[in-house]
Amino acid sequence: MNKFTSTLLLMTGAASAVSVISCKTNTKKSVVDEKKTMNIVYIMCDDHSYQTISAYDHRFIETPNIDWIANNGVRFTNSFVANSLSGPSRACMLTGKHSHANGFEDNSDSFDGSQQTFPKLLQQVGYETAMIGKWHLVSEPTGFNYWDVLVGQGDYYNPTFIKNGEKVRREGYATNITTDLAINWLDSIHDKSKPFCMFIHHKAPHRTWMPDTCDLRLYDDVTYPMPENFYDDYKDRKAAQAQKMSIIKDMNIVYDLKMADKENEIHTDNSNLEKWGRELYNQMNSAQKAAWDAYYDPIIAKFKKDKLKGKALDEWKYQRYMHDYCRVIHAIDRNVGRVLEYLRKYNLLENTMIVYTSDQGFYMGEHGWFDKRFMYEESFRTPLLVYLPGGKHGDVSELVQNIDYGPTILDLAGINVPSDMHGVSFLPLLKGEKVPQWRHSLYYHYYEYPDEHAVNKHFGVRTEKYSLMRFYGDVNSWELYDLEDDPMNMHNLYGKPGYEDITKELKAELSRLQEQYEDPIRNEIKN
Repeated sequence: MNKFTSTLLLMTGAASAVSVISCKTNTKKSVVDEKKTMNIVYIMCDDHSYQTISAYDHRFIETPNIDWIANNGVRFTNSFVANSLSGPSRACMLTGKHSHANGFEDNSDSFDGSQQTFPKLLQQVGYETAMIGKWHLVSEPTGFNYWDVLVGQGDYYNPTFIKNGEKVRREGYATNITTDLAINWLDSIHDKSKPFCMFIHHKAPHRTWMPDTCDLRLYDDVTYPMPENFYDDYKDRKAAQAQKMSIIKDMNIVYDLKMADKENEIHTDNSNLEKWGRELYNQMNSAQKAAWDAYYDPIIAKFKKDKLKGKALDEWKYQRYMHDYCRVIHAIDRNVGRVLEYLRKYNLLENTMIVYTSDQGFYMGEHGWFDKRFMYEESFRTPLLVYLPGGKHGDVSELVQNIDYGPTILDLAGINVPSDMHGVSFLPLLKGEKVPQWRHSLYYHYYEYPDEHAVNKHFGVRTEKYSLMRFYGDVNSWELYDLEDDPMNMHNLYGKPGYEDITKELKAELSRLQEQYEDPIRNEIKN
């Protein structure tokens, strides 16, 4: 059992469940054909936790199509983001830079489309680029020969897209539609004489986790295991005490858990969320509503009859959340299979790199939470699976971050990585090569406060063993975690006797990274 597997098992409480048998390490020299131009298919979901990919964890769901990428390529076991929030994460990916440098720090910003991005650099050497699905950067996409993106967050049912500037409403389920558009672009629009880089960005599994009608009864017989820290008391963690992303307190019965009763008798403390929850139902067509009602009406009736309170209500909410979330993931996995089948059918697997990732991690009830944002492991860590024809098979344990995606793809295309990009290419790791001077620490900075979930601003450094973070704003505090002994970030060691030396070392490394990346916060808050 490798170090990551044992750590992940501690985090998930599933020591007997996770299997990495299919991730055998290929120690042979890379056989990647350096002369063959590689295509890129980059699949990214919104809020897909590594806990719900069976290449990482078998407790909740099996994802055989996503796992194919890991089984035939590489599973990154220490993959992280630079800012655990949708828009900022996407900006980091496109630019290869941390949020302060690309100008998109939180979801209230608008992406500066005039700046350098790696798709633009690919275009300059003859690649065709396409962005399909969730964009979520406010401004119109640039650097793409073709784009067909969801408006804002997008809707699960009958969503509106913007196709190269024109709004188009499409009937159906967003995950299926996004895949349809991607396959259609490959099949009918893409100039097959040119290499391509296609981004397939799914709305799912973003809140409110609305399953496809064909998946509504999936997993009805499953009872999901409760995280051991579901009832976390947040001792010695002031910022965690102040958050508003609790399944118990903040998950809305109507909006999140689909209890929009026809009698309009179920009401919540948040009238806006309740209103939006009912509007989501009204966006469906008659056939979709009929399937939805056939499934949810009996559940709503039972909920009203049972009048759950206390822990019974808390745990009912967790189970409903997990069932809907996993059903949404099942649809993603099915559609990943459709893309793989197309690539296989047209012999594109021989010269196409496939990336599967998420814009950040997500909480599956750990700490009692849903959502992301914190530098704690479940939201900071993100899944990353990469298939490279002729490349390494197995696990990569080096620390990588989403600022590295652009440099890696540029490197694959034979383009020099611009010196102002913060990320580095992990292409050598994909080829099975050893990189002696690989990084030993990561920098993180989260900005969005107080909306939407009252997670205080913070920055921090993570090494292989420790995580140090500094919260600032309404909550001013430090937190330190030994990730080997405490992978779930439960015991804040900052200021505790015996940790003076490691705290000093980590603060020095934090300052070094802030200087390296020229984060202005270093002039405002001294470590």
